Amino acid sequence: MLEEAGEVLESVLKASCLPLSFLLFVPAVLLLLGPPPAAEAAHEFTVYRMQQYELGGQPYGTRNAVLNTEARTVEADVLSRRCVMMRLVDFSYEQYQKALRQSAGAVVIILPKAMSAVPQDVVRQFMEIEPEMLAMETIVPVYFAVEDEELLSIYEQTRVASTSQGSASAAEVLLHTATANGFQMVTSGAQSKAVSDWLITSLEGRLTGLGGEDLPTIVIVAHYDSFGVAPWLSHGADSNGSGISGLLELARLFSRLYTYKRTHAGYNLLFFASGGGKFNYQGTKRWLEDNLDHTDSSLLQDNVAFVLCLDTLGRGNSLHLHVSKPPKEGTLQHAFLRELEMVVESQFPEVKFSMVHKKINLAEDMLAWEHERFAIRRLPAFTISHLESHRDGLRNSIMDTRPRVDSKTLTRNTRIIAEALTRVIYNLTEKGAPADLHIFTEQMQIQQEQLESVMDWLTSQPRAAQLVDKDSTFLNTLEYYMSRYLKDVKQHYVKADKRDPEFVFYDQLKQVMNAYRVKPAIFDLLLALCIAVYLGVAYVAVQHFGLLYKTVQRLSLKSKQQ
Repeated sequence: MLEEAGEVLESVLKASCLPLSFLLFVPAVLLLLGPPPAAEAAHEFTVYRMQQYELGGQPYGTRNAVLNTEARTVEADVLSRRCVMMRLVDFSYEQYQKALRQSAGAVVIILPKAMSAVPQDVVRQFMEIEPEMLAMETIVPVYFAVEDEELLSIYEQTRVASTSQGSASAAEVLLHTATANGFQMVTSGAQSKAVSDWLITSLEGRLTGLGGEDLPTIVIVAHYDSFGVAPWLSHGADSNGSGISGLLELARLFSRLYTYKRTHAGYNLLFFASGGGKFNYQGTKRWLEDNLDHTDSSLLQDNVAFVLCLDTLGRGNSLHLHVSKPPKEGTLQHAFLRELEMVVESQFPEVKFSMVHKKINLAEDMLAWEHERFAIRRLPAFTISHLESHRDGLRNSIMDTRPRVDSKTLTRNTRIIAEALTRVIYNLTEKGAPADLHIFTEQMQIQQEQLESVMDWLTSQPRAAQLVDKDSTFLNTLEYYMSRYLKDVKQHYVKADKRDPEFVFYDQLKQVMNAYRVKPAIFDLLLALCIAVYLGVAYVAVQHFGLLYKTVQRLSLKSKQQ
């Protein structure tokens, strides 16, 4: 029989039976000549998970981290148990809500490589959405990824497949579904779990005044941590990299003044770089407890003139002094307010300055400004910022990147604070110094290059409280920098109580995601059907080989006669 089959095949080839030859060889030719796939069979990329934490017993963010589901875009009609991919430029809160309402398996938001190139209207819109995303807890894993060519290709193919499902007939949808490429999105990490015994670290340093033991103390505070919808993408340039930069520059300037006896003032200066500022100022809260409740000797227990908190100083042509209680005339804090007004009016008329009075609302889950922590403990305090409201989205956004801080503005605002503070400490107004006197000039001027380098260093790394370990390079560098200008620099730690923790952080905030090219289940069904048909035809051909042989012989004979 094999000899007969060979004779049949030889006859077919000699007769050049086109349809059968075509069926035999065209599939191989198509495989060789077909275009290469737009994306590799598997693409690996880094993803950053949305915040997951608890504050005061209230959970925030996403509860899940595991992802293993097929990709879709929001154009698809059905998103249930699918990984919904969105691009930032097309992102909206309505689309995000649609994915959550349909019980999506996950959401992946694709960010552009250069955040500075994002249109301002998109930036403002997303900054408004971020608090809404974090305000409610969700079981849907939410990830952010930075775009590359392969990831954009995956997104475009997924979008085309998702769009075609709702705009074609049933047959076209079936055909397209069977032939289109799908992508299975899989994360490599495990389910998130609470991080135990996490320490929030703060740093303290001081410049001791000249004179007796009971000298008044001025406290200068800024929190160093950043916050955004995704911890690994939170660089916190303006909030609060600009505040820490201003604090370090003030430490440098006054350390030089306190070096010489002639300019060594009769005030203690206490500098505090607090951690956990974005989590209701946990570092400041514990620092106050340690100094006011658990020790008998502390500068905070003695004669505190006022506490000055620095927050968001890197943009705009306005400065606002936020207070919980307006300062009374005759007090040092009132004198500082008047000096600020005078310096701005006489030397920087382009700056709009005002005092903003807001009472502390203890019913809120979060305090508005850092000075409120001190005001609760009856210490005179205020916060200076270019923002008029504590609700401004810039304070808690991944959009707060280095380009959003203007170095000239930060230098100007730092100088305003330094000039006003110096006039208070040295009582220059009472001594007859003119209002337009420039104190920090020549060798003592504010160094813009120094502020720029500090800002570049601060924004080169995410500084979310969940990521800054007590032994991190960032804290070691900050401590070294403060030690160059201040005395008795030391660390303070906050650890959540195990029984009733005020804050709880979770891990798995950064993972590797794989996108595997897959065919849909209907493709396997159609392929199985085609194989069954092929095997059926082969079976019939073998069972009726004699008839097939005679038919081929007749066709060959006719071909030769022609």
